[in-house]
Amino acid sequence: MITRYDSNNRYSKAVVAGGFVFLAGLTAEDCSLGIEEQTASVLKQIDDYLERAGSSKEKMVSVNIWLTSMSYAGGMNKVWESWVAPGIVPARATVESKLATPDTLIEIMVQAII
Repeated sequence: MITRYDSNNRYSKAVVAGGFVFLAGLTAEDCSLGIEEQTASVLKQIDDYLERAGSSKEKMVSVNIWLTSMSYAGGMNKVWESWVAPGIVPARATVESKLATPDTLIEIMVQAII
């Protein structure tokens, strides 16, 4: 069985299948904010979608993070490290990339177990 959350004609924000939850790349709800605030916004969405799917941040297995500039890594990591469960961290990649809009500084995609 596959369960999809917040779907439109292009994608679903979250998909549950085979004991996993797959989150789409999530961006901040207000992209006029700085990197720390955008990161916190995305992490809150991750918490919300994981909870809806029956999972949690402690069950994340893989995370991909895109930043528009690696100069934002310090601010992002500050927020990430205060949010992630100590000692229960996923595999993670962080890369620099153009994102959907010039104001979008960060996008995060998560895979977790249920």
